[in-house]
Parts: sequence; structure tokens; C-alpha cells
Amino acid sequence: MSGKLYLVGTPIGNLGDFSPRAVETLESVDFIAAEDTRVTLKLLNHFNIRKPLVSYYEHNKYASGAKIFARIEAGESCALVTDAGMPAISDPGEDIVRLCAENGVEVLTVPGPSALVSALALSGLPTQRFCFEGFLAVSGKSRREHLESLRDEPRTMIFYEAPHKLLRTLEDMRSVFGGDRRISLCRELTKLHEETLRTELDGAVAHFTETPPRGEFVLVIEGAAPVTAEATQEDALALVEKYRSEGLSRKAACKRAAAETGFKANELYSASIED
Repeated sequence: MSGKLYLVGTPIGNLGDFSPRAVETLESVDFIAAEDTRVTLKLLNHFNIRKPLVSYYEHNKYASGAKIFARIEAGESCALVTDAGMPAISDPGEDIVRLCAENGVEVLTVPGPSALVSALALSGLPTQRFCFEGFLAVSGKSRREHLESLRDEPRTMIFYEAPHKLLRTLEDMRSVFGGDRRISLCRELTKLHEETLRTELDGAVAHFTETPPRGEFVLVIEGAAPVTAEATQEDALALVEKYRSEGLSRKAACKRAAAETGFKANELYSASIED
């Protein structure tokens, strides 16, 4: 009889977020497959857990994954963990989950912290529909092609980014999506220096041009505004006046009207002044 694979979510920064059930699961399995055994060992030591560790990460996932699966199929139980967050999400764990699923091996989840969902909740942007795009490519061409494919994506978009690539990525996003597209940048989630910056792509580029980014980032970007064939510039300007009458500044009113009609905010701003 085969064993089971447990997907165990680990803290994304604060060890206090590790659940009692996660601790119990790690204590009960035969062995633990970890992205970085050194990182996981610190977690195990903190909770006084003593279990054998095997390495499983992007560059050894095929060789190590086959060995892990063979042990599970032979009857051992395994907990799969990453350095932070849920395994199999933007993580090679998806391959071993698929292997187990294809061969009738039971896979169970022990939910834990997730940077992408946490950042989405903090963003202040629409949360009902969203898409997760993970890390963008290092190659400038591939990164631009990826972003170009999302130019008209209406859902809120979530990306991961490293600090040394952040500014270049923001500049590419501004070029593709426009400087007035809203963005929320979360860094060091649940850690001592957790910070959320809510701004627009113009503001994000300006901020991180002056302030070198530090820590891992989750970027949450507003989706493209639906373009309605019925909307005219007159309709958009009427919305501008409506929002101004409700107390918004001209600039803020133009941005909101632009998001609802598909017109550019700067065009509405200029037209509203002329009127």
C-alpha cells in the first residue's frame, strides 16, 4: 500500500504563522522533502521536530522527484515544503503532485501562509477575479512579451519580483500598461519591516529610482479597463464632473472615469480643462 504526500504551507516570514496541524504533520511523516534543507532545518529546530530531510528543488526535481515518489509508492509518507509559502505554487512541487495524481497516490494539503493571496488582500484593488503570473523572465525580450500578452487582461494581476530586478520590471510594466495603472507593492510580508506601497506605475518607478528596493516583492496590478463601445468622450467627461461633484480632485476624477470608460486619464484631464 502506497504512502501519502502532504503539501505543508510554511511561514513567509513570521514563525508564529506555522499552524499546530502543520507541526503535527511534520512530526508524523516518515521524511520531509525541502526546497533548501538548511532553511527547513531552522524551522524544524524551532519546533523541535526531528525528521530526515531530502532535497527537492528546481535543478534536481526530476532525479530527486523520482526517488521521492518511489519511497511514497513503497509505503512511506512525505511532507513537501518550500522555504516559504505553499509548495507547488510557482514551485517545482507541481511536478511531484502531478506524478502522484497520475499514479493514484493520495495528496493532502495542510494550508499555510501565501504571499500572493496576502498581497492581494492588502492591495486595495479588485479581488473577485485575479490571475497569478509568478516571476517574470530575466530576459528583457521574454519579459516584455509576457507583459504584452497581458496588456488587455481585465483581472487583477499578481507577480513576484526580486529587489535587483524590480525597477527594470516596473519600467517595462509602465511602458506596456501605462503610467497611470494602479499598483500595490508589498515587501517583506509578515516580517519586521513589512511595507505596502499603493500608488501608480509612474509613482512606483519614481519611488524606487530614488529608494533602492530591499526584500522580496509581490506586485499587485490593476487589470485593464473594459472598453465599452457606447462610451464617448462626452460620457467620460460627464463622469469626471460627477466624481468632482462628489469631492474628488480633477486628477482623481479623471483617473476613475478613465478606468471605467477606457479613455486615457491625461486626455480626459486636458479635455475637462478646455471645457
